[in-house]
Amino acid sequence: MDWGDEYSLNSFDLRCLLNSFPGDLEFKQIFSDIEEKIEQNATSIEHCIKEIQSEVNKQHPDVQLRTTTDCFEWLNNYSYNSSKSPSVPHGDLIKFLKTMQDLLKNEQNQEEMILDLLWGLSCQSSISFPSTLSGTSFHFLSKTSLHSVEDPSSMDVKSIWNDIRLHLRRFLVNKLQSHNEINNSQQKILLKNQCIQRLLFLYPESEVIVKYQNIQDKLLANLLQNCFPSYSRESNLDIMVPGYQSAMLKLYSMIQEDFNTLHEILAPSSTVKFIKETYLNTVTEEMAKFLEKFCELRFKEKAVRVVKTSKSSSKHRGAVHALVTPECPQKGRNFSLSLYELIFLSQLIKSFLNLEKNVQELFEEMFLSLKMPQNTSGILETSSKEVMIGKPRANEASTPSEQLLPVKEATLLEFGWRSAFKEVSPSMAHCIITAIEDFSTKILQQEQNERSSAISYTMNLVNVQQVRQGSHVIPEKDQPKKIAKFCSDIMEKLDTMLPLALACRDDSFQEIRANFVEACYKVATAVLARLQERGKEVPSKAPLRNLHTLLSTAVYVFQHFTRYDNLMKETTKKPIFLVPVQRYQEFINTLQFQVTDYCVRVCATSILQDAESHHWDNYKAFYEGERCSFSLQMWHYFCWALHHDLWTILPPKLAQEILAEVLEKSLGLLASRYARAHPSYKRTSQIRLDVTTILICTENMLWSVCTSVQKLLNPHEYIDDKIFKIHTHCNNLFTTLVILTSPLTELYKTFQHGIDDSASDSLKSFFNQPLYWFSGIAHFYPSFLRTPSTGGLTAEGQLKLLLSQPCCNWNLLLETLLHHDGLLLRILLKSSKCTFEEQVSDTEKNLNQGSSLIEAIFNVLYHCNFSPQTFGNVFVSYMEEEQLWDFLYNIPASTCMESEPEVMRYLRLALTDAVKDIVQQTISVMSPGRNQETNLNKHSVPECLLKNIPNEWNYIPEETKRKESSKGFTRLAAQAVSIVISKLPTVIACLPPPIKYFFFLSERKMSKNFVELKKAGLLVWNLIVIICRIFEDGNTVELLTGASLDRWCKEKLGLICVCLESIMREQRSNPNQMTQKVIQSIEQQKPHWIERHLLKARKLSTECAFMTIEKSTTLEEGDIALELTEQKINTMVLDICHKPGGSDYLRQIYHIMRLNEEYLKEQLFSMNGSEEKPLPIRPLKMTLRSVEDQPSAFNPFHVYKMFSENMLDQSAIRKWNWNWSDLLPNYLGLDKMTFSALLKNRWEMRKNETLEEEEKAMVEHLKRICIVQNSSASDNIEEQ
Repeated sequence: MDWGDEYSLNSFDLRCLLNSFPGDLEFKQIFSDIEEKIEQNATSIEHCIKEIQSEVNKQHPDVQLRTTTDCFEWLNNYSYNSSKSPSVPHGDLIKFLKTMQDLLKNEQNQEEMILDLLWGLSCQSSISFPSTLSGTSFHFLSKTSLHSVEDPSSMDVKSIWNDIRLHLRRFLVNKLQSHNEINNSQQKILLKNQCIQRLLFLYPESEVIVKYQNIQDKLLANLLQNCFPSYSRESNLDIMVPGYQSAMLKLYSMIQEDFNTLHEILAPSSTVKFIKETYLNTVTEEMAKFLEKFCELRFKEKAVRVVKTSKSSSKHRGAVHALVTPECPQKGRNFSLSLYELIFLSQLIKSFLNLEKNVQELFEEMFLSLKMPQNTSGILETSSKEVMIGKPRANEASTPSEQLLPVKEATLLEFGWRSAFKEVSPSMAHCIITAIEDFSTKILQQEQNERSSAISYTMNLVNVQQVRQGSHVIPEKDQPKKIAKFCSDIMEKLDTMLPLALACRDDSFQEIRANFVEACYKVATAVLARLQERGKEVPSKAPLRNLHTLLSTAVYVFQHFTRYDNLMKETTKKPIFLVPVQRYQEFINTLQFQVTDYCVRVCATSILQDAESHHWDNYKAFYEGERCSFSLQMWHYFCWALHHDLWTILPPKLAQEILAEVLEKSLGLLASRYARAHPSYKRTSQIRLDVTTILICTENMLWSVCTSVQKLLNPHEYIDDKIFKIHTHCNNLFTTLVILTSPLTELYKTFQHGIDDSASDSLKSFFNQPLYWFSGIAHFYPSFLRTPSTGGLTAEGQLKLLLSQPCCNWNLLLETLLHHDGLLLRILLKSSKCTFEEQVSDTEKNLNQGSSLIEAIFNVLYHCNFSPQTFGNVFVSYMEEEQLWDFLYNIPASTCMESEPEVMRYLRLALTDAVKDIVQQTISVMSPGRNQETNLNKHSVPECLLKNIPNEWNYIPEETKRKESSKGFTRLAAQAVSIVISKLPTVIACLPPPIKYFFFLSERKMSKNFVELKKAGLLVWNLIVIICRIFEDGNTVELLTGASLDRWCKEKLGLICVCLESIMREQRSNPNQMTQKVIQSIEQQKPHWIERHLLKARKLSTECAFMTIEKSTTLEEGDIALELTEQKINTMVLDICHKPGGSDYLRQIYHIMRLNEEYLKEQLFSMNGSEEKPLPIRPLKMTLRSVEDQPSAFNPFHVYKMFSENMLDQSAIRKWNWNWSDLLPNYLGLDKMTFSALLKNRWEMRKNETLEEEEKAMVEHLKRICIVQNSSASDNIEEQ
């Protein structure tokens, strides 16, 4: 609502839009709200300007301000002259000051009262108390005229005022020092901010900054003394490094607190100067002293070694003194540094780099509007074109207008910590090449010794920890899992030396960076030569696993040097490690080809060479036709062994590429061999069994090589994809099975009229489907794979595809969680209750360390804006099972966290965050003119002091103002209530769709029992109740807004809660008169305004839900998951991962699903089965340790068990009843040459085969068809 006589400025918090996904209706409401606020602000500003014009026209009849431009020009050109103003009696002023002085000296705890009084005089009567002794005039601005207090500049006024200031300064300084002991950073900043503001009220800015700087200097000195010990010969560098790193973190914490304290009080230039002089310069000086001592001892140690080889030790002592004098800096190049000392210095530099980066990011936000360019030598560079506007203070009321807006040039925030390393940098540059070459040579020699002492060399492996360096984070799918230990050791030490090169900003570190790059080139060349040498040993001297290790190691080194290049490119603006990166990329491509080629050659020349099994001319059945060929079983073992090695060593993406390529090429080899097989009658069934085995094994492997559902079901949509080629080979194998092994009578019945060219077009479309081969065996082989025509993957298929990946695939994980309306999540939620109740003792530590499963599921689904129905359905079913509807009716009523259900807690937190802006604006309206410290025992101004305040100042005591304001509380309360009601529609518009859909479904469940919900809806009801509970709880208000409320504000907020509850018709007793007055005042100004806004809020809370239902009901049950395209899934994943803890929530759910894979499969199977009684709920395994950290060794017996029992029942396959009458017509569109070649390989076509007359006739007829068609085909070719 518009309260025209208030100078209130309304704002809209755009941050709330970051958590929402507004639709057209929501955007309309948001833009309408913004437009309304702009209009209100414009009206308020216009009203204020009109009052200024009226006041100036009254006071200055010769000045007539007619337009807004005239008003601004007059204010800008106005010069305040205090000499023209009448005076206040000198005796009254002395009496007032002496009374204050006596109170401070004779009474205790009067400082707060005096400060509040002085502030009130300044704000209410525009009294400007002098902050310097150069002038002691007490100026003020009245409503009738511009005049000043007469001040004869007598010594008694100066001395009394100075004594008062000194007393108050001691009080405030003591408070500032005591505030440093507060642990709560937000509270510390608030209290220190208040103290500094009061000091600035009494003293000039320069004196206040110096005083506060002295306080912080003492605090910083204690920190540096404890954490920056001096260097000596006995110092342990390993112990000193953590101390320095801890000191840097504490130092940044102090800088951050002071920045947040000062940047809103002081001008930016003053804030920059304070941080620079207090912290940055101090820590630089301390580090310079430390390094000076460090260099001095290194000189002395070198001199001692010289003394031992000389006869005149006294002369050498003089030489030592000459070395350590600062006049001889060039001789500093003569002392050497060990690797141990270089790493120590590198760690120090790393701490300074991190501090520099953090301070830069802290100040960038403040200087963003000033467009301050970055300087390569410092943090921020001054700009002559940009200006900074100083912030006026209360004691500057008498300053001329041109000084009220002082133009200052931006102060340079230069962190010159590099100068502290100037003396030691030549030695670092001189020794870095030797140190890197020494440790790399030593590690390579150690690896060579291990190789020489072993007969069959298997490389030592180590797990790779994820490397994070700023924004250069390697994606999990590209990160190697295990690498060679020797390479890990070398790169680890290079990482510790990297800060030496990254510190290069000026000439002092240029040589260090150049030498580091040169040493890295040598190391890269040596490591590459060693990797190439080890690659040549496979397979003659080393196992295939070594080749995988070499490939993974090469990728690791490649990524490291790429990261180095990216980090240094930020300053050099050009690639530095281009040559090593290119060489390793070429080596990686060569190794990948070598791995694939070797595996395919092993399959072709060794594994698939099976003379006994593939003796097709043999007239005896192979094992009575009840088992497949030996070679196929070994091929299956080999593929799974390769799968294990690739999954545990290589980067996930590269592992899938290699496995897919090996599978594709080996399938091509198998398809070619079986297409040329010419079996006897007894071996025909073996062909059928072998091909079926290949297809089943391939189906089992496909889950691992497909990275998405679309690649699994629609591989033809991806250009030049290996998955599509795999399906092509499988279709060819299935063609061989059908044409070669089908009964002759069925084949003759289908092809007796030849291949139908007219039907080929319609039949080819069905035959050429990638998953056609699977549809042929789907009737016999139970699988989770489904063709797109049958509805896509089931929940079991989604789970199998997800858990078959070599790492956590975020997109696939979210797609699996949302599949079938969150079926898996509903199972996890059911089991989580069992976990908490029955496994508290076992999982207590894990639950305390990480978030709960319910919290993870809630926060993931909460941000799935493209699938709001999943959040609603999952948690509504959970509420139904747990009977939590009573809690939902009054979410925040249960303030005890232990008794509050977990889901209710997260709902309450989500809604509380949504109404934060409403609470802040309401508190700003209800709070007094400024935030005060919470002190319920605050003393009122004594009567003796009130009597002595000069009458000319027209001061109104605070108690009187409170009484007057209480008379006008009706209007104030109406304004606060209108803020809450008017903002409800926008708050609901900015809520994520999942939360709105959840409350819409919940309201349908609860509306029968709660009549009150019919007016505004369950969501609006809960928002109002939460706002009321926040107003009732002062701690929550302080936590959300940072404002401390006094008793008056708390009482009035309580009355506003009564008004809101009365509007929602929840108050049990009759509303009091004050409540009726507030509601009536709103209705009188705008009739039915409250009802319209509540209806608008209800519409916004249900409209999104209705649209969601309409979209979902138009789809079949299985199509809901397919509605979520890859782009939408990817958008939701990015949104979740960008939220605090989002990626951790996803990873937690993923690992719990991996740990409980078999249990989830059992639950899904029981839900799809015909069993009326579901399986009992079991406790979940909640260990959050990564499953990949300790992978089990490859177990061929386990693979055999899975092969023979769960995957392939060979005796059952023999009894499959193939429906040839359905299969064969699909091949009428088969290529004529292919059909002819396969027909010739049938056993009936063999010479000397005994056939019945009828069979001979059918064979001859099929032969004639092939001959005629082949001849016609050749004629067509000749004509062309």
